[in-house]
Amino acid sequence: MSNIIDRYVEEEMKQCYLDYSMSVIVSRAIPDVRDGLKPVHRRILYAMNELGMTHDKPFKKCARIVGEVLGKYHPHGDSAVYGAMVRMAQDFNYRYELVDGHGNFGSIDGDGAAAMRYTEARMAKISDEILADIDKDTIDFRKNFDDSLDEPVVLPAKIPNLLLNGTVGIAVGMATNIPPHNLGELVDGTLALIDNRDITPLELVDYIPGPDFPTGGIINGKKGIIDAYTKGRGKIQLRAKIKIEDASNGKQAIIVNEIPYQINKSALIERIALLVKEKKLTGISDLRDESDRDGIRIVIELKKGEEPEIVLNKLYKYTELQTSFGVIMLALVNNVPKVLNLKEVLEEYVKHRFEIITRRTKFELDKAEKRDHILQGFRIALENIDRIIELIKNSSDGNTAKEALMTKYAFTDIQARSIMDMKLQRLTGLEREKIEQEFQELERKIKEYKEILADEQKIYDIMKQELIEIKEKYNDDRRTLIEDERKDIDVEDLIKDEKVLLTITNKGYVKRIGIANYKAQKRGGRGVSSQNTIEDDFVEDMFVMNNLDTVMIFTDKGRVYRMKAYEVPETSKQSRGKLISNIINFQEDEKPAFIIKVREFSDKKEVIFVTKDGTIKKTNLMEYANINSNGKIAINFREGDALVFAGLIKKETDQLFIATKLGYSIRMDLNEVRSISRSAIGVKGINLREGDNVVSALLITDPENETILTVTSNGFGKRSRVMEYTTQNRGGKGIINFKLTSKTGEIIGVKPVKEDEEIMAINSSGVVIRTSVESIAVHGRATSGVKIMKTDEDTRVVAVVKVKSEKDEERIISEDEQENLEDVKNKLEEIKSEDNLFKTFDNEDEEM
Repeated sequence: MSNIIDRYVEEEMKQCYLDYSMSVIVSRAIPDVRDGLKPVHRRILYAMNELGMTHDKPFKKCARIVGEVLGKYHPHGDSAVYGAMVRMAQDFNYRYELVDGHGNFGSIDGDGAAAMRYTEARMAKISDEILADIDKDTIDFRKNFDDSLDEPVVLPAKIPNLLLNGTVGIAVGMATNIPPHNLGELVDGTLALIDNRDITPLELVDYIPGPDFPTGGIINGKKGIIDAYTKGRGKIQLRAKIKIEDASNGKQAIIVNEIPYQINKSALIERIALLVKEKKLTGISDLRDESDRDGIRIVIELKKGEEPEIVLNKLYKYTELQTSFGVIMLALVNNVPKVLNLKEVLEEYVKHRFEIITRRTKFELDKAEKRDHILQGFRIALENIDRIIELIKNSSDGNTAKEALMTKYAFTDIQARSIMDMKLQRLTGLEREKIEQEFQELERKIKEYKEILADEQKIYDIMKQELIEIKEKYNDDRRTLIEDERKDIDVEDLIKDEKVLLTITNKGYVKRIGIANYKAQKRGGRGVSSQNTIEDDFVEDMFVMNNLDTVMIFTDKGRVYRMKAYEVPETSKQSRGKLISNIINFQEDEKPAFIIKVREFSDKKEVIFVTKDGTIKKTNLMEYANINSNGKIAINFREGDALVFAGLIKKETDQLFIATKLGYSIRMDLNEVRSISRSAIGVKGINLREGDNVVSALLITDPENETILTVTSNGFGKRSRVMEYTTQNRGGKGIINFKLTSKTGEIIGVKPVKEDEEIMAINSSGVVIRTSVESIAVHGRATSGVKIMKTDEDTRVVAVVKVKSEKDEERIISEDEQENLEDVKNKLEEIKSEDNLFKTFDNEDEEM
């Protein structure tokens, strides 16, 4: 009972788990900062060195090496040892392989290595530099797992292997992920640190610009590199190295020559093929792997007419042609895991090499002094050789002779033994001369060793010289390019910015049709109607825009939402489309009222609002540049007020026309309306008479040629020329727009119309009448117009809309192209008025 110890379970579990964690960290997963090796890698190299398997010796079976490591140093599974050794021999995993493999050691396609009974290996040449001077008391040894043998605690490591080949390891509660680097750059950085101990990690980037992966590729931007080198952690974005080539039949192909580090090539190709099959990647007609022993070559052939950059952006976004490498520079420093920056890693390496050179020098000094001591005895003996030979001949045995030599000539025990063991051939003149030369050389070396140990700078000079020699022997060109940061791939980079026709129906169905598609259908004639709408629905508006244009949707509640044109589903002309409420997250009881298209948000453009009580508000377009999915308040109302109109002011000369229920209207210049903030309510646009309210409004861009259609609740309508309405100041009571009587009813809406358009009137019973604009005569503004829809006591006209028919599509497209042409002309006029070069040419023309 005396052996039982009372202990809380939670304390015991905590201690056991902590012991296990430290064992994993120190003895398995995390490398030592000094030689950059985990225990298994260190033991593999040491065992191979003990077997004499250097780069200039024959290969031996891997099973023999694994057995040696398992039996003597690493009591774990054979697959762990063999797996580590295989990785050390793979040129796509190690920047500088430490094992020279013979046989099938796997591939970048994810193929595993052959069984260890089939493969052979030996140390690579560069591994000699890691083990150099191991027999010169440069490192400490410890007992192996069964105390039967000694194994090294760390290897001498002439090369900064932690950064050279990098490492990856997952311990308990921590992980390390260090990328490989270029040897020449590491040497340059280490030399710079030795010469300037105050150098900063950021300054070291001038010498070590970034990782250098064995598979090449491209590093996108330096931010991740700088973070990793200054903080010990960073995220490096890697991309494949590609080029665009012309293929057959006028097609183009994307050629992938290098892929990001640790990416499986076969899995990458399968991923691309799957995305093509699922139609997430379009524009690809063929995919081939033409890789061979000379390098990687993945051919992605494009369909004719496809833009390579657009397809490439999709490949970067959806496949591992672009990936991230998360750097965590965690290593053991005095058996304690620590995240290090670049300078700290190199400092620890320099400290290690300083100790190695110091211990090696002491070892060489001790060895030289011992030999020098023996040679001193030889010199004395050779000067008295005849007497010494006589003394030995007269001695009864070896011990007596040794004692006599020590007594008579003051030799030490070692000197006396060496003299007794000296061969007679050493007595020749040539041998005596060699002894003297060796003695003088040793005296010089002893002096040199002592000077080295007395002066730290000499140790650093030796370190620098060794690094320079290693660079000359093993340096090669950088494989990974480092480019300036390319912006993160935006979904808009994946969209072809082509012209489309956007339509919206009265019931809120929207769709997008490619203009090129449409024109191809129109060549054979107009054909039959192509708009497939549900009963009582009709196309209310159309917009020609580009895929990357912004669509701003203003609702009857005064909120605004936005989406890109490409977010509207692209369909055929026969398709009904999709409900806009399924695309936009409208609030309850909220309906779209007005749509505006915006190419780019500019502080030179403004949005105009008109409310039911006659308030108008002009707000800079930039106020609506940032709108999230839940929308934003576009205009605040007073209680009982509502939004009647919203429009985009494109020109300073645009005018606003407001119509009221009781037949009054006002036409005003918008330049007298001050622009106010989004949250403001607005100012008085028209001073309403008692019982009156605003029912409609519109923007006028061409007052001399435009006509305004006014429709009443009892189905009367007329067109009037804009010029009949004199302009007034904001806040006026307006002038008569329509002569109302009990027969005509109240005004329900106004629309800007052209003769080749059509309108549709809807009554309270849902009956619809469609008529052409040219059938409605142009009357004076104070007249009552003509009957355009019959009504009775129980029904009234509730709305009038311009109807977009199939024949309108070509006209709308033409108008849009004309508008674009006008924009170009205006731009040229601006340039001409500002550019002295144009002015000079104009003057020359006048003179001529």
